[in-house]
Amino acid sequence: MRDFPFPDPFRWLCDGYRKGALAVSFTLCLALLLAMQVLDGPLKTEAAPRGIISYEMAQTLNIAQRILASWSEDAKIHAAFSLGIDYLFMLVYAFFIGLACVQLGRSLSGRWQKIGMIGFVLAWGQFFAALCDAVENLALFRLLVGSTQEMWPSMAWCCAVIKFTLVGMGWLYICCGGLILFTAKLSSINR
Repeated sequence: MRDFPFPDPFRWLCDGYRKGALAVSFTLCLALLLAMQVLDGPLKTEAAPRGIISYEMAQTLNIAQRILASWSEDAKIHAAFSLGIDYLFMLVYAFFIGLACVQLGRSLSGRWQKIGMIGFVLAWGQFFAALCDAVENLALFRLLVGSTQEMWPSMAWCCAVIKFTLVGMGWLYICCGGLILFTAKLSSINR
């Protein structure tokens, strides 16, 4: 396979270990998502109907403070744990989605060079998404411990929008790329 302008961020990982790494990272993603869902339960209030997601998307100090006021002290502890676990989760999802995009990109590049290249670009994008997630969590922690600076909710919102966009694009690529490969395989079987 020819080198793309965006090299494989997983070139250090031997081909023989990639399937196993995908399986392990996918399992860890699910486990961490489940843990964060459990922690999110007490965070769902009238002011925060989507729990931590509402907090991430608050955008203004007024809305963020309304959400924080709707949470009990126990809920705020849950929020702190959720944000802490998210630091591990961001590494795991960036690894899983990034590696899945690269593997699909490698598979697609033989017949569809440009579509394959998108996978490599999106793989790097997942690491940028994780960086945005880290900055977002820092801003949310600052608000959680009482900061009243207007920049924190807008910074968290901006980083969350970038993160969700990049992660969403990665998942879309995985779904569409998988469908393309599946369809190509089916058509080759039916010949």
